[in-house]
Amino acid sequence: MDDLKYQELDRLAIELDCEVHRDEPLSKHTSFKIGGPVRRLITIYNYEPLSGILRELSRLELPYFVLGKGSNLLAGDGGYPGVALVLEGVFNSAAAISIENEGMTIRSGAGVSLAATCVFARDEGLTGLEFAWQIPGSVGGAVYMNAGAYGGEMKDVVKRVWYMDAEGRLLDCTGEELGFGYRKSAFMDGGKIITSAEFKLAHGDKDEIKARMDELKARRLEKQPYDMPSAGSTFKRPKTGYAAALIEQCGLKGRRVGGAQVSEKHTGFIVNAGGATCKDVLELMEIVRETVLKKTGTQLEPEVRIIGEN
Repeated sequence: MDDLKYQELDRLAIELDCEVHRDEPLSKHTSFKIGGPVRRLITIYNYEPLSGILRELSRLELPYFVLGKGSNLLAGDGGYPGVALVLEGVFNSAAAISIENEGMTIRSGAGVSLAATCVFARDEGLTGLEFAWQIPGSVGGAVYMNAGAYGGEMKDVVKRVWYMDAEGRLLDCTGEELGFGYRKSAFMDGGKIITSAEFKLAHGDKDEIKARMDELKARRLEKQPYDMPSAGSTFKRPKTGYAAALIEQCGLKGRRVGGAQVSEKHTGFIVNAGGATCKDVLELMEIVRETVLKKTGTQLEPEVRIIGEN
């Protein structure tokens, strides 16, 4: 029965000029370099095809998720039993970033990298996004999880977000309506796909903006294991203290399960030290959580998004 549903979806996707990949390994699309096959990976280039695909997915009752840059994603070794949607074309082209409202806001497509958006703001002399420089991932993913660093978060700068619901209708809402919290937003409830976001910024000095971005980049490169595959910070910041400090305090630096390792450089990261599986990472995460809870009384919560089957 499922095969017939996917055949129907394939036909529509091709009619709508989308690109269809069958049983595509998610390891090729995640910064962790981990993950089995997704039943379908569909690349969508414009709004009308996205609307049509969403209506069809709803009609066929097939599970799906949006695959951005894959930088905060741990995909199961058994893959994902559904559809991954990739937003390209109008969602991430150079034309997908624009200045609006007399030069005080930037509107950026969901598929545009956060880095490209930060560079655009810098070049336009707009300040407010410096904290996001070098955060990997797409604009859509950053808004979805309220990404942040160095005292800033998406909630501080997001003015408006445009999205499509499960019936393919293009809607919008203000930043205040998004229920932003620490590494969460209303989009995590499912059924809505971010298509673009507007950031409210302020005029600033280009040289000062660049200097701040360079400073933050240097700090990241010094402290974080950019030379090894990972999904960024593995655990959320607890109510008191920092996850990395607690993990190191518990003697877990360098701890391994298979190819997964607590980073020697930054213990807040679990890295793929070579050939790691999702099972390896999940086992190591559980060891870390149990050890930290037992020794410090602090319950760590995953920040990395986990999908699929093992």
